[in-house]
Amino acid sequence: MHILFIGYGKTSKQIAKQLFAQGHQITAVSLSEKKDSAIQHLQQNVHQLDLSHIKPVDCVYILLSPKESSLAGYQDTFVDTAPAILSALKSHPIRRCIVVSSTRVYNGYVGESVNDDSQPIADDAQGQCLLDMEKAYQEAYPNECTIIRPTGIYGGSVERMVKLAQQTHEYHKLHWSNRIHSEDLAHFLAEVIQPAYQRKSYIVSNSQPYPLHEVILWFQRKLDLPLLKYDPQQETGKKIYATALEASGFQLKHLDPFQDYAQLLSQK
Repeated sequence: MHILFIGYGKTSKQIAKQLFAQGHQITAVSLSEKKDSAIQHLQQNVHQLDLSHIKPVDCVYILLSPKESSLAGYQDTFVDTAPAILSALKSHPIRRCIVVSSTRVYNGYVGESVNDDSQPIADDAQGQCLLDMEKAYQEAYPNECTIIRPTGIYGGSVERMVKLAQQTHEYHKLHWSNRIHSEDLAHFLAEVIQPAYQRKSYIVSNSQPYPLHEVILWFQRKLDLPLLKYDPQQETGKKIYATALEASGFQLKHLDPFQDYAQLLSQK
């Protein structure tokens, strides 16, 4: 197949490497220049996307990342780009459209459990932007589109968690955090174009929600830092379970995030 990536960051590169090894032709679109001999790269602004000069595309991955987490950033990246992308894809025989969104669309389930049967409830404007993006592609490709909603991605670095451990002295929330290793996410995204995966959406998570203060405490102990004082006054976040992924038979390779964190710390 000829597979197109719109947005070519770390996750896209991991997916493309696997698909190229399977014999697929890869084209990628991104704003910045990329040097990768295995792909054809188009340096374009997706707001003015032009795909008229490339071979017919069979499958498209849409993996966009906002430059900032503000409402304006989400609107510009996820919502305002959709018309241009869909217009550029019209002349191509798309058989699969994979759109990477986020479990932010479930933020309305404060303190509750969420799985693939849960209806999205966005509790902020950014979450609504993600839902608007999902709707645009689902309406354009009702039979071909699959939405992927990953939880927090980890695996590349522990710098953010180390900084959080160093700077957190008190914690006043029971905040549920969820995660998926970047390698597991990329592997699932490479697999999901297969006919066996027929759902309209998949949550991608290791299905191991942890209170965030416990994760911070783990780092503080490993780094011999003063331990935070925990005084919970409210519950936030949600507990996410990737029930459809598990039912599909897909096997995660990274089942213990703390083992992964320990390995990353040993490399510092």
